[in-house]
Amino acid sequence: MNTEAIARRLVELCRQGKYEQAQDELYADDAVSIEMDGLPPDMARDTRGLEAIREKGRQFNATIEAMHGGSVGDPIVTGNWFSLVMTMDATFKGRGRVDMREICVYQVRDGKIVREQFFYDVD
Repeated sequence: MNTEAIARRLVELCRQGKYEQAQDELYADDAVSIEMDGLPPDMARDTRGLEAIREKGRQFNATIEAMHGGSVGDPIVTGNWFSLVMTMDATFKGRGRVDMREICVYQVRDGKIVREQFFYDVD
């Protein structure tokens, strides 16, 4: 798949809430996931390897008490990169309700996502 096809497939799966399926289909085994600076000490900023990225997702999902809504925007593609906007309205255990908005940037190499990086306000 080329970058545009990968971007469209990622959006399709994420809109269906199939994040792990997206990782299984579209991510390289040695993919890297990068979060914003300023996260709590118990949250990793850089995660390396597909299994570690899956585990990071499981841990994040375990912090959600209730999901109220969310969206995945259409991708913007250039070369081996694409970006999109994701939003999530959720109640987190011990934090209350949060309206999250982030820009997600992905790099593709050899038909797989090799890097994801998220940009959002850290409160």
